[in-house]
Amino acid sequence: MSCQADFPLSNHIAPIIGYHHAPLSQKFGAPRQPNLAALTSIIEMIAPYDTPAAFVGLEDFSHIWVSWQFHHNYQHKDKQTNKDDSSFRAQVRPPRLGGNQKIGVFASRSMYRPSALGLSVVKLEQIEVVEGRVLLIISGADMIDGTPIIDIKPYVAYSDALLDIKSGFAPAAPHLLEVVITELAYEQFVQIIDKQHNYNKTENAANEKPTVEGVIYETQKQLLISDFDNIKALIAQDPRPAYRRKEINTLFVMRYKSIDISFQLIYSGELQITAVVEI
Repeated sequence: MSCQADFPLSNHIAPIIGYHHAPLSQKFGAPRQPNLAALTSIIEMIAPYDTPAAFVGLEDFSHIWVSWQFHHNYQHKDKQTNKDDSSFRAQVRPPRLGGNQKIGVFASRSMYRPSALGLSVVKLEQIEVVEGRVLLIISGADMIDGTPIIDIKPYVAYSDALLDIKSGFAPAAPHLLEVVITELAYEQFVQIIDKQHNYNKTENAANEKPTVEGVIYETQKQLLISDFDNIKALIAQDPRPAYRRKEINTLFVMRYKSIDISFQLIYSGELQITAVVEI
């Protein structure tokens, strides 16, 4: 006998407690799992969840669990526009399996799941209180810019770090490709940094107190020379669609902070960055 009659058939609505601010504003290029790239990003808490009292004690933990929403999921967008979303997608094609093999949605971490919810463990770098509001500085997130945050919990090693586990079709981290850059592209990258630095130096001449907007801008938009290592780490994971990974000299564009980065697979098997353009 079905137990459905014993429970109310209703949806649980979880509040959005904050938003994620990150260098990546598009799905293309985002890490497919947490902690594959050490990108620094910010969770901006919103009222009434941004009170410092709610985070007392969290500074004693090095990592946190973050529950979040796949807001660029087309199923989620359909719900927002009141389109019919009655069909359940029971199987998906993970990029890890080449994009041509189906498995059950609940055997995957696909964004196309009934709840449209993601779950990530990330490093808690710092808790900042700016203008009386809490900002969580984190690293290793697989979320993009604007991601709604549903919940935050401390990571507890004795119960969360399990040994002797099976990881199915993903027993180890994916193979990384070598990334090279042309001289022209690197010159473009450095020129954009110099341009932004000179502009920001003028803007900050008054040496005003930190603002929430200013702290977020530094993580989200301001380009630094250290970003080059982050860009290489992201491209090394090969964000191209699985069915296009054998294409030689086909340009792909990844948006990072305030630049678009063009790259391609070359005959040597390396991914080559060919151009960096400010947007």
